[in-house]
Amino acid sequence: MRRLPLADAIGLRTGARHSLHRLYRPADLVVLGLGVMIGAGIFSMAGRQAATTAGPGVILSFMIGGIACMLAALCYAELASAIPASGAAYAYAYVIFGEVWAWAVGWALILETQLAAAVVARVWAIYATQTLTDLGIGQAIPQGVLAAFVLAALTTTVALSARIGLRALWVIVVAKLLAIGAVIVVGATHVDTANLGDFIAPVQPSTGSPDTVLGLLLGPTGSFGWFGVFAAAPAIVFAYVGFDLVATASEETVEAPRAVPLGMIRSLAIATVLYIATALVMVGMVPYTRIAREAPLAAAFKTVGEDVMVHVINIGAVLGLTTVILVLIAGQTRIMFAMARDGLLPRRLGTLSRRFHTPSTVTLVIGVVAILLAQLAPVLMLEQLVVLGTLFAFLMVSVGVVVLRHTMPTTPRGFTVPLSPLVPALSVLATLWLMINLRVQTWAGFAVWMVAGLLVYLAYGRRRSPFAAELTRGAPGGRGGRGGLGGRGGRGGRHRR
Repeated sequence: MRRLPLADAIGLRTGARHSLHRLYRPADLVVLGLGVMIGAGIFSMAGRQAATTAGPGVILSFMIGGIACMLAALCYAELASAIPASGAAYAYAYVIFGEVWAWAVGWALILETQLAAAVVARVWAIYATQTLTDLGIGQAIPQGVLAAFVLAALTTTVALSARIGLRALWVIVVAKLLAIGAVIVVGATHVDTANLGDFIAPVQPSTGSPDTVLGLLLGPTGSFGWFGVFAAAPAIVFAYVGFDLVATASEETVEAPRAVPLGMIRSLAIATVLYIATALVMVGMVPYTRIAREAPLAAAFKTVGEDVMVHVINIGAVLGLTTVILVLIAGQTRIMFAMARDGLLPRRLGTLSRRFHTPSTVTLVIGVVAILLAQLAPVLMLEQLVVLGTLFAFLMVSVGVVVLRHTMPTTPRGFTVPLSPLVPALSVLATLWLMINLRVQTWAGFAVWMVAGLLVYLAYGRRRSPFAAELTRGAPGGRGGRGGLGGRGGRGGRHRR
């Protein structure tokens, strides 16, 4: 349970934690958040959940999911302002709870980002194939090749230059926002308020055994009705996943204690509004009983005779998913970079390229693993694991706000959670609700992943932790020695300037 001193977490001792170039400004962080939160899900998730679970009440489901994420975002904002480090929730846990909890959070975040990158790449390939087919080209390109191509291209971009990646992000995010705006404006002209009549759809009895933790506790609950509205929220949270990755850019942000919290909150608020507007268009254009489960929004536009919008949706989805993958790779790079820099992962992963001044080694490792997962694993069936890994981090961050207020009340903060501890407590309750709405199989998979992570920590990280080496010598503030923050020459010092 040894905790990393706050001064070490923000790099006041060695300077290593400020070795990344500072290039993000407040507007860049908003774009970063929108880049990862708005993907193809904005065109499909509302339709699928309306048709299968919530009916027109899916609009409320988006509000519930947005509120739950906003509660967590407020907690993230306070910790990001107090501990502006690349590791984000991993670094917060290291300072507040201790090393083993930091490892657990970092391990869960690796699951979230690595699996999400592979999942999104596979979906990107599906949309890219459909777009090329509609345009009459590229029918012979296998989806696996397309998924590998986009992962390789974006991994290379992140590895070579954060500045180039940021410029590309701006261009693509603006383009996809224009596509989303077109969908909302054109779709709004075809909304029929009669389709919103049964806003809370009549309950339909369950036809199978419950497969969620909540279902096991309460028994079969059926679909639609108020329960359906709440049950759709956990799936919808997948759309909002990623705002927390804004915090991984803390070391690269100018005036991070204030800019990072505002970037997270503003991007989440904008994304929530866009998702709700798109959901309203979706359920307003077609009765929920007739919504197509595959490509629902595109099918709705075809129904009302707006065939051109199908191309806009496909192109917008490809653009949206491109930025999601880009930010996921960049975010995971910073998390693993921080963990390696602390010695909990191989230290080579925590060094910067002398030529590009980026953590290129760990970036390339992440890209290769993502390509292998996208090609060899049934990643589309593991989507909920991404959500559970994220929610675990949400839970730790929400509790961490209360604990840090108690243990370090005088620590400077650029942002403070209002009505604490009420808001953190509500965040914990909302997160737990979302967690128990996930499938039992998802929990089993997450448990296996976390046990495997604990074994890795016991076999490797615990003995190589720089903090462990300092405690062994009986000098918590010392330097040097095996596994120290500066390392023993060579690799340990490459990232310092």
